[in-house]
Amino acid sequence: MAESENSKELISVLWSGADILRSKMDANEYKDYLLGIVFYKYLSDSFLIKVYDLIYDEKPQDLTTALEAYKEALKEESAKELKEQIKSEFHYVIEPDLTYTCFAAAARNNSFNREQLQKAFNNIEQSDALFADLFTDIDLYSNRLGTGDQKQSDTISNLIKEIDKADLLNSDADVLGNAYEYLIGQFASETGKKAGEFYTPQAVSKILTKIAISGQEDKRGLSVYDPCMGSGSLLLNAKKYAKEPGYIKYYGQELMTSTFNLARMNMFLHGIMPENQMLRNGDTLDGDWPTGEETDFNMVLMNPPYSAKWSAAAGFLQDERFSDYGILAPKSKADYAFLLHGLYHLKNYGTMAIVLPHGVLFRGAAEGKIREKLLRSGNIYAVIGLPANLFYNTSIPTCIIVLKKHRDGRDVLFIDASQKYEKGKKQNAMTDENIDAVINLYNKRVTVEKESYLASFEDIEENDFNLNIPRYVDTFEKEEEIDLNALLDEMKDTDKQIAETQNEFVSMLKELTSDDESIMSTLNNFIAMIEG
Repeated sequence: MAESENSKELISVLWSGADILRSKMDANEYKDYLLGIVFYKYLSDSFLIKVYDLIYDEKPQDLTTALEAYKEALKEESAKELKEQIKSEFHYVIEPDLTYTCFAAAARNNSFNREQLQKAFNNIEQSDALFADLFTDIDLYSNRLGTGDQKQSDTISNLIKEIDKADLLNSDADVLGNAYEYLIGQFASETGKKAGEFYTPQAVSKILTKIAISGQEDKRGLSVYDPCMGSGSLLLNAKKYAKEPGYIKYYGQELMTSTFNLARMNMFLHGIMPENQMLRNGDTLDGDWPTGEETDFNMVLMNPPYSAKWSAAAGFLQDERFSDYGILAPKSKADYAFLLHGLYHLKNYGTMAIVLPHGVLFRGAAEGKIREKLLRSGNIYAVIGLPANLFYNTSIPTCIIVLKKHRDGRDVLFIDASQKYEKGKKQNAMTDENIDAVINLYNKRVTVEKESYLASFEDIEENDFNLNIPRYVDTFEKEEEIDLNALLDEMKDTDKQIAETQNEFVSMLKELTSDDESIMSTLNNFIAMIEG
C-alpha cells in the first residue's frame, strides 16, 4: 500500500476513535485517552513483531500469529533469555495477557477488563525511567467516560476495538508518527486557545526548522534543542531535513506534565531511539537546563508562551544566561528571558529561530537595552514578519527572530511575509509556496522591493535600535493619481444624464390624470417640487 494511502487509512481509524469520546468530553481531555491508547498499541504491536522476528527471523503475517508464537516461546527453556534480549532493546516487556492484541480480542468478546489495561499501563511505567508516569493523564475510571462501571468500561472497550483497526504492522514509523502529528494538530484546532501550549502549526515549524538547519544538513550527530517543546513536533521536524536523521540528538524541556508526556510518546512513535532523546519536565526560566556535558546545540528552535509572566528575581542577574546584559526582561513579559536562554544554549556556529510577538521588536525600557546589546553583538541575523491568525491560541501577528552567536557583520535582514497566506475559516494558513518564498528571501539575503530589506548596522542605529519591520520594508502601495479634468468632465456628463432623466420623469407625471381633486393637487405639488 502506498504510504499516503496507508497514512490516510490510519488517520481515519484514529479519528473514528475520537468520535467515540467526542460527545463525552472536550478535545483537550479526550486527546489524552486517544493518544495514550494508540501509544500503548504501538508499544504492544512493536513488541510482538520483534518477538516473532527473534524467534523466526521474519515478520509475522498478523499480530495474533505473533502472540501465539510468543506464548509458545515462553514455555521454552530459553524464555528468560528472550525476555532479557527484548528488554535490553525495547526497555520494557509485555506479558501475553497484557498485549493490545489480547485486549482487542477480549473487547470483541465482551470480556474486556479495565483493571488489566491499568495493570498494563503501570507495568510499562515501572519498567524503565524512560516511561515513568507516562500514562498518568488517562483515568480509566473517570465519570466522563459514562455513568457507572459498565458504561465506562464499554467506552474504553469500544475505543480499543476501533483503534485495533489501525494497521501498525504494515506502517513504518514515519507513517504512524505523521498520523499522530495530524491528530495533535486536529486537537489543537478543536481546543482553540488551550492548544498553544502543545502545538506549533506545521507551516511555522517548517520555516523555523529550514532556517535553523540551513548549512548544517550534512552534519552527523546534529543536536537540536527546544526549551518549550510542547508535543515535540518542532523538534521532530529536524529529521525531515537532515541527511543523517538517525544520528540527531533531541533535547527538549516542557513545563506542562501532560504535554511533556505527549512529547515523549511522539518521539517513540517517530522511531527516535531512547539514547537520542533527552527530554525533561521542568520550568525553563526558573532553573537552567541542560547543565551537564551537553549544554550547547547546533539548532535551537523555540515557540515560547508569548509575553508570559516570570519572577525576574534579582538573583537572575548572576545567572550566566542573563548576566551579560546587566538587566532582566520585565516581570510582565518574559519574551527576552526565553530568547536569551535559547541563545545561551546555541553553539558558536549554530542557528536559533524563535517565534515571538512583534512587541519585542520595538518596546523600550529593559527590552530596548537587551535588544541594543544583541544588535551591537551582531546576534540578531534576521527578522521575519508572519501573517496574523496563524496560531490556535492567539490571532496577533507574530515574528520569527533568527539569531547567531559569532559572525562577521552586524547587518539584519528584514522580511515582510505578512501577506503570504491563504485565508481559512478559523486560522490562516501558509502554503508550501508561501513557505518557499520566505526561505528564498532568507537565503538570498538582499533587498527586494516591498518584500525584504538588508539593513546595515548604521540603518538600525539611526532607528534607535527599533526593529519594527515597516521601518525597513516599505510595502506602501501608491494610489493612482486622479486626473481632475477627466473627473470634472465625468461629473458634467453625470449631471446632464440626471437632468435628462428628470425631464422624462416629469413629462410622464404630467400625462397622469384623475377625477379626484385631492390626488391631482398632490400630483401637481410633486411636479412643482421636482421642477424646483
